[in-house]
Amino acid sequence: MEKTYKDQLNSFLDNALREDVGSGDHSSLASIPQFATGKASLYVKDHGIIAGIDVARFLFRKLDPEIQFDALIADGTQVMPGDIAFSISGKILVILKGERLALNIMQRMSGIATQTRKFADKLEGLKTKVVDTRKTTPGMRFLEKQAVLLGGGENHRMGLYDMIMIKDNHIDYAGGIKNVIERTKTYLQKQELNLKIEVEARKLDDVIEILQVGGIDRIMFDNFSLEDTKKAVDLIGGKVETESSGGITLETIRDYAECGVDYISVGGLTHQIRSLDLSLKAILE
Repeated sequence: MEKTYKDQLNSFLDNALREDVGSGDHSSLASIPQFATGKASLYVKDHGIIAGIDVARFLFRKLDPEIQFDALIADGTQVMPGDIAFSISGKILVILKGERLALNIMQRMSGIATQTRKFADKLEGLKTKVVDTRKTTPGMRFLEKQAVLLGGGENHRMGLYDMIMIKDNHIDYAGGIKNVIERTKTYLQKQELNLKIEVEARKLDDVIEILQVGGIDRIMFDNFSLEDTKKAVDLIGGKVETESSGGITLETIRDYAECGVDYISVGGLTHQIRSLDLSLKAILE
């Protein structure tokens, strides 16, 4: 059975804490009394979209259920330098143990949300949606894809298991478009699986052949020019969903969207991002 979000988060944080804490946070244990309490706030030092506050809350309460966590800004909110995302109070050893992990997660998630918002804003007023890919950090995919949603994008498939995506190598290894689609439909029937089928097209002739074979849900135009994208959309005429992919940038995404595609996938939403600058600072009274 597929893990729930909470199960995924628990497993991820267990591994991350094991990696970071190891036999103990000896710097803190050596310098801070065991039961000393204190406060800290997370400061924003950058412009962008905040993401991961709920994850930070889950982390600190996992470390100590009695810790006080006060979110001051909601995930998905536009922030600027000087904003305070949350305040936390409780055992200092717990605050210090979770500090770096919370920052690492939130900085990356916020960077992805910020990048996604830039692309999503370019599509304002159009039907086209920007979607992510599988170009994610191993182990963090579920969080990175959540950050895409918080930034205003949509998720493509989560992994290899929840959608059929027939790419160039599948087509070449299987001996062509017709072979690979027919084998896929037979496989799904035998396995009693109800999965959508997407097929990659490398040229306009591929689009024609895919439509002739039929039985698929979406055609992806891989590295098509704007001219060929428009021709492909017209050829399909709404019979199946359409997706543009490959080398599409912030400067070109609206041009591709105006060709009429339903989705544009951008790997750079998750693998070419700059983390948002955040800092967790002690509050001394």
